[in-house]
Amino acid sequence: MSILPTGEQYEIVSGADRAVVTEVGATLRRYQVAGRDVVNGFAADEVVKGGRGQNLLPWPNRIRDGRYTFDGVAQQLALSEPARHNASHGLARHVPWVLVEHTGDSVTLGVRVFPQPGWPGTLEARVTYQVGPTGLAVAVEADNAGAAAFPFGYAAHPYLTVGERTVDEVSLSLPAASYLEVDERLLPTVVSSVAGSELDFRTGSVLGAAKIDTAFTDLERDADGRWRVGISLGERRTELWGDEAMTWVQVFTGGPYRTWSVAVEPMTCGPDAFNAGPTHADLIRLEPGESFATSWGIVGR
Repeated sequence: MSILPTGEQYEIVSGADRAVVTEVGATLRRYQVAGRDVVNGFAADEVVKGGRGQNLLPWPNRIRDGRYTFDGVAQQLALSEPARHNASHGLARHVPWVLVEHTGDSVTLGVRVFPQPGWPGTLEARVTYQVGPTGLAVAVEADNAGAAAFPFGYAAHPYLTVGERTVDEVSLSLPAASYLEVDERLLPTVVSSVAGSELDFRTGSVLGAAKIDTAFTDLERDADGRWRVGISLGERRTELWGDEAMTWVQVFTGGPYRTWSVAVEPMTCGPDAFNAGPTHADLIRLEPGESFATSWGIVGR
C-alpha cells in the first residue's frame, strides 16, 4: 500500500463538526459542519498546493532575497519562491510532524526545526486542533529549545468557503483600518489607510472581480480581544478569528484560481518582518528557554 502524499490522516469529530489534519505540515486538510465544507481543502490522495491549510513557521509570507541579519550574523535562506527571489512561508509545511495526542475531538502534532543554512536556532512547535460547539479552535505553541536566540513569526493558510462557484460571488467583511502596499515581488513598501481605497471592507462588500493578495493590520477587535474576518453568500457565513498575538491578516482571492475560495491567513507579523521596514516591529524574538503562544479558529454555518 502506498503512503499518502500528506502522510497519516487524523480525523476529529464533535457533533456536526468534522476535521481532518495531516501528518505533513500539521495541515488542516478538511473542515466540515453538517456535511458542508467550511474550508476549501483537498483530497487525501492529492499533493497540497497553494499553501492550503498549512502552518507557516518560523516565518510567514516572504523574506526578501531570503536574506536577513540577526544578532549581527547575516543569514541566507533557500529561495523557495524563485520566481520572485524570495524565501516563502517558513520551514515546516512540507515536513512530517509527530503525533503528540489524538482524542475524539482534538489532535496535537509537533515539529522540531533544527539549525540549518539561514536558520540559527532550535525551535519546537506544537499545534492543537479541536472541534466543538463553537467551531474549530487552533492553539499554537513555540519554544526556543536551543542555546541561541532566534526571530519568529507564525501564520496559517486556510481557504474559507461558503459554497460559492467562484470568489466573485462572495461578500467579504474585514475589520482592518490599514493595509500593506507592496512592490511587484509582493514585498512591503508602506502601510496605508484603507479609507477611500478599494481595499476597505470594514462594512462588507461583494468581491466581484477584485484580485487581492494583501496583508491588513490595525484590526478592530471584539470584546473578547479577537478580530473576525467573514465571508458570506446567501444564508451561509464562515468566519475566521485571531487572538491578540495575531496582529496581521492576509487575504488572497486566488489570482487566476477564482474557484479556490478566499484564503484568510492569520499572521503574527507581516511580510519580510525579519528585515527592517514597515512590518519589522511585530517580529517576535525568542531567547533560549522562552515560549510563545497564539490561537485562531474558524466558525461556519
